[in-house]
Amino acid sequence: MSSPPLTVLTATPEEEAAIREAVRKAPGRVIAGPEHVAALLDLFSDPRVSDPIYDLPRPFTLESVGNWVAESRALQLKGECILAVTLDEAGQVAGYSRFSVWPDRSSAELAGAARADRQNTGRGRVGVTSSISWMFDVLGVRLIGLTAALDNVRSAAAIDGAGFTRMGERESHRPDGTTRRSLYWEMTRDQWADLRSRYENGGGP
Repeated sequence: MSSPPLTVLTATPEEEAAIREAVRKAPGRVIAGPEHVAALLDLFSDPRVSDPIYDLPRPFTLESVGNWVAESRALQLKGECILAVTLDEAGQVAGYSRFSVWPDRSSAELAGAARADRQNTGRGRVGVTSSISWMFDVLGVRLIGLTAALDNVRSAAAIDGAGFTRMGERESHRPDGTTRRSLYWEMTRDQWADLRSRYENGGGP
């Protein structure tokens, strides 16, 4: 699991319980299961998809991806993670999103990627915006932290475009214990509400 946001919030017991229940239900998301493992392996085997992402289950094999899917599902049952897949018009896996959640801190993080043929099409910013709204409105967290590799220009542009605040760099920890220096952003639910209000009234970020 990824590291929680640098800003520390404290959730009430009631807030924490509500977030955990929302994560377990994950309405509106297609949860990754054993039936998606082979397709996820194909997705990650393309370096254009997987190279910028530090916390994937390397090396990519049916076993490692299958274990990752199973571990994510076990964490979801605890209310701490959602691994979802995006399906294209033909019902094939076209991307994934992994939501890491810290209910006791009312905080979450998002990681994900799209299939290579769906990159550089303008979907990135739309996808980030949709996921952020869902995390704040449906999961009920109050803070989201995001990271991107220092050279991941596409993801950085999408995160900046969504209105997140850059907060320098941080060390991201890979599953094998190694680290990667990452760009780091945060946004609160109140900041997101203000951004949406300005957009709805014809303003900009």
